[in-house]
Amino acid sequence: MDAIDNKIVDILRVDGRASFSEIGRRIGLSTNATAARVRRLEKVGVIVGYRAVLGSDAADPAEGLEAFIDVRLDPARDSEAFLAWAQRIPEIRDAVHVTGAYDYLVHIRVGGTPALDRLLRSLKNDGGATHTQTRLALR
Repeated sequence: MDAIDNKIVDILRVDGRASFSEIGRRIGLSTNATAARVRRLEKVGVIVGYRAVLGSDAADPAEGLEAFIDVRLDPARDSEAFLAWAQRIPEIRDAVHVTGAYDYLVHIRVGGTPALDRLLRSLKNDGGATHTQTRLALR
């Protein structure tokens, strides 16, 4: 990464929806050159995704369930593949690699118990989890 790549990453950290032309204007590159750099940053894994960050008004704690799920992966499952899979699941707010009996601590928000059940099944069927332990956030 060079200084221009760092500027691109700084812009996208603040505004992940910034257009290639807007980024290019701010860093002094053409739209096509900017797009090529962003795509390269995505390809090499510097940029792994974009997400909407909701303000406190958008996520009413009275609606739905917030939970923390300890996840133990199948030993044959690649940890990076699990993380890439988790980043594509909108209900997963964060997944952190941890020490101890489990591999990941996953922070989720779902609409209710049916959605939680679907997510837990997906963690095992698609995400490669062999064991999970779920703790609901009370407040």
